[in-house]
Amino acid sequence: MLRALLSGLGWRGGIWGCTFSLWQPHLPPARLLSATELVSHWTVVFEKRGIPEARESSEYIVAHVLGAKTFQSLRPGLWTQPLTPWQLQCVQELSSYRLQRMPVQYILGEWDFQGLSLKMAPPVFIPRPETEELVEWVLEEVTQGPRVVGAQGCPLILEVGCGSGAISLSLLSKLPQASVAGQDSDHPLRCDLSYEDPLALDGGEEGMDIITHILALAPRLLKDSGIFLEVDPRHPELVGSWLQSQPDLSLNLVAVRRDFCGRPRFLHIRRCGPQHGCPVDAWPGPQPARVPG
Repeated sequence: MLRALLSGLGWRGGIWGCTFSLWQPHLPPARLLSATELVSHWTVVFEKRGIPEARESSEYIVAHVLGAKTFQSLRPGLWTQPLTPWQLQCVQELSSYRLQRMPVQYILGEWDFQGLSLKMAPPVFIPRPETEELVEWVLEEVTQGPRVVGAQGCPLILEVGCGSGAISLSLLSKLPQASVAGQDSDHPLRCDLSYEDPLALDGGEEGMDIITHILALAPRLLKDSGIFLEVDPRHPELVGSWLQSQPDLSLNLVAVRRDFCGRPRFLHIRRCGPQHGCPVDAWPGPQPARVPG
């Protein structure tokens, strides 16, 4: 029994270092600055250049140079302590990448997902925070619902579009008894100025090409389990309608969950038929997301 997950993720890469290029735009004042002063300086620079999440970007970069994950996790004493000339140069170098609109995850060379630190480099598709909710839903189903087991009595999980393997690694860290396989495209990567591989987001005119391909193959793989998909908010209704038009697949959209922004984002699809008691032509509309207690 296999559980298939659709997720746009990428490939592992290395950490970006400070190369000390000769081009040094927007240099801060010559005197040594504290971490707080640097964050304020680069926030203003990023805002003037229209860089999204200007303060968050500057905080992540300064914290990274000082050896921390986040600015808030720095020891309070480091907030006001002047940085060394090397540290100032490193912040300058990494900030120059951000001025070129390189995502912070690539600049830092790593990003946390479900408590795991994953290496990041272009054109890896950066794990989104919404995807962590998909992992949590799968864990709920595995731990609370009927166990999906293989020949060795362990859950079998297939991640489709695994990229960096963020979902697979997260599930294995919580379900060490599981067997997880990841599948990704073997097409040559092509990058543009957005840094991430554009094919990771290319699902055709309506974004349904990959989804329908997975669903068409699902009956050959699934027995008593289901498929969890992370989709565009316009897709739940499209997926439900498509499944109704394909009764021979015997698949039913049994649940839709919203992400933390309230958008219908996650789908649970199961085999249906007399043995499962779910009619082929029934699918629920978007349901309110469960609020953790």
